[in-house]
Amino acid sequence: MDSKEFSNKVIEVLSNHKAEDIVRIDLKDKEKIADYFIIASGRSMTHTRSLIEHVEEEIEKIGITAIREEGVKEGRWAVIDYGDVIVHVFNDETRLFYHLEKLWGDEKNIEKF
Repeated sequence: MDSKEFSNKVIEVLSNHKAEDIVRIDLKDKEKIADYFIIASGRSMTHTRSLIEHVEEEIEKIGITAIREEGVKEGRWAVIDYGDVIVHVFNDETRLFYHLEKLWGDEKNIEKF
């Protein structure tokens, strides 16, 4: 599974569990950190934690384990690093504060779902 297909699977899981404002930022031509950032919002800290847990559970079913995760317990900004794809799930307030879309994206490399 290439990184685009993998990112599609992550987006599907987030969408199925009611994540809001899902975007994919293509970083392949910009950075060597990852091929894609997936960014989504949860309606609350509990929803944010739940979204991360669902992503991890569903992705583990296809045999892929996260390299690392950060911020899941707090529920404000959780990150799962899968190497070529990094998943960020925010609560609304934290997402507005950090606004990763402005930092890493432009009209050419952001897709909204």
